[in-house]
Amino acid sequence: MANTTVLLGLECGGTRTVALAADGDLNLLTRIAAGPANLRLVTDAQLVAHFQALAPQLPAPSAIGLGMAGVRDRRDCVRVEGLLAQVWPGVPHRVDHDLASALAAAEMTSAKAPPTARVIVLSGTGSCCYGRNRAGLTAKVGGWGHQLGDRGSAYDLAQTALRLMARRLDHTEKLGDFGQRVLRVLLLNEPNDLIGWFQTASKGEVAALAPEVFAAAERKDPIAVEAVRFTEAELVADAAHCAARLSSKRSVVQFAFAGSVLLKQPQLAQRVGRELQRLWPRASFGPLERESVWGAVAMARSVLQTDGEVKSAASALALAQRVERAIPEATAVSPTELRNPRSTGLDRLSLGAAIDLMLDEEAQLPAILRAHRAELEKLIRLTARALKAGGRLFYVGAGSSGRLGVLDASECPPTFRTSPELVQGIMAGGVKALHSAVEGAEDDYDAGGRATAARQVGPKDVVVGLAASGRTPFVWGALAEAKRQGAKTAIVCCNPFLKFIHLPKPDVVLALNLGPEVLTGSTRLKAGTATKLILNLLTTLTMVRLGKVVGNLMVDLNPSNVKLRDRACRIVMELTGRDYPTAQAALEQAGWIVKAAVSVLGRHK
Repeated sequence: MANTTVLLGLECGGTRTVALAADGDLNLLTRIAAGPANLRLVTDAQLVAHFQALAPQLPAPSAIGLGMAGVRDRRDCVRVEGLLAQVWPGVPHRVDHDLASALAAAEMTSAKAPPTARVIVLSGTGSCCYGRNRAGLTAKVGGWGHQLGDRGSAYDLAQTALRLMARRLDHTEKLGDFGQRVLRVLLLNEPNDLIGWFQTASKGEVAALAPEVFAAAERKDPIAVEAVRFTEAELVADAAHCAARLSSKRSVVQFAFAGSVLLKQPQLAQRVGRELQRLWPRASFGPLERESVWGAVAMARSVLQTDGEVKSAASALALAQRVERAIPEATAVSPTELRNPRSTGLDRLSLGAAIDLMLDEEAQLPAILRAHRAELEKLIRLTARALKAGGRLFYVGAGSSGRLGVLDASECPPTFRTSPELVQGIMAGGVKALHSAVEGAEDDYDAGGRATAARQVGPKDVVVGLAASGRTPFVWGALAEAKRQGAKTAIVCCNPFLKFIHLPKPDVVLALNLGPEVLTGSTRLKAGTATKLILNLLTTLTMVRLGKVVGNLMVDLNPSNVKLRDRACRIVMELTGRDYPTAQAALEQAGWIVKAAVSVLGRHK
């Protein structure tokens, strides 16, 4: 690689950003520092402005590597890649989280015998452990942010010390050395002022109190000593769990320390390292030999091949092809996207004529569904067998389809007295997407797989994908993961032109041809109605086969309100021939369980 090559490494953290430019032989050209840029704490516009402020201070790059705090998944990477391209258009790049760049820096060190695994132990404003073994397996522990995790970070240390200080003050009426330091540093007059300060303090402002904890610990303040010991234990526990996922305790593991807490507190780092060596006798530990931003430079170098050709585009294409192969191909445009010739003058129809038109279109659906009765029967039988065997039913969808799945799942507990776990809805974009559009959520294939994996879907379960187009990446990611775990799968869609070439077909495929929508592309109309009909059939007839219906009565309903308790009384009356007061008394005795009340009173012959 010629020396004219410029490799730009960027490391954006919660405390600062470091940019480092090097030539192709890894000789330093330029190094600058700037303010923080955690992806979770900046807008797109702020991040573009951040990059634009850096660009004039740096040589024009041949490739860019970026390790960034707050990056968690491929969707985050794609977001940042788009912003990088606005500032450095056409420059190949690689984006990952800041632990990946730190690990790349650790792997740049020369070693006669590479360790079985390397683990980065990062403790700065935030905290996380990230490692990789010789086989390429990676493991990550932590990185949940200060509200859910960041165990062993400067923020966590300061917050722990503040809580212990408040408790000590309550119990002993003594503030202690740490408390005195906090008031002085924050220019507060008395401890009660801390309440208002903490409510508005940023993550960085809280983390900035960590040096005061260590200073007080050196003076044997018991509060500070306890907080530091807690931090030490948390770092050891997370590092140990990360290493255990990569190697056995007989293996050679290299623990590389990064972040201001471990690098600026050598005694803490020594105690953490010695405890890790007790757990891994062949382990080594120490600070990163290179500044972690050099790992971002190594990431930039990995984007370029030895002959100088760009491979990032090829890698991106390969990734896109892998995702594409996991989604069925469409041999024609989905009918839902075509214009309906009957409604081309919808905006000029009288209100009555428009109502007739929409109802006529909806009236076609039962006949279309009857043509798929065999697939419907197969799905219902499959689901009933799964639930009888202790399995669960999951709906996975996006947009209108996903909302219908969540709705049907939420109706099962009151209607059939099922546990909320038995039938569950998984929605692309999560709870926010139930009432608002979440940009890009349905296009995230990997997120679908993670959502299925998080529910621990297994061989006893059934996963039904709901996708009007039949090609929603989030849904197919979920179905692929379910298939890998041995679950039964189905797809409900309104696109009959799907071909399953590069992926196995689900166990049941319901691909309806409903024709064009009255409002072109609005799949909340006929596609939504058809999906709702299918879900009605699926859960109702499955529950019938599970014995939750007698005749056409809901004998397992959950009478959780006045209306349902009245319905329960009338069901008991119908089945036993008793009067209303008798039925009500029996239900009250039976805890409002209809079957139990009927059993006590006896069935009417």
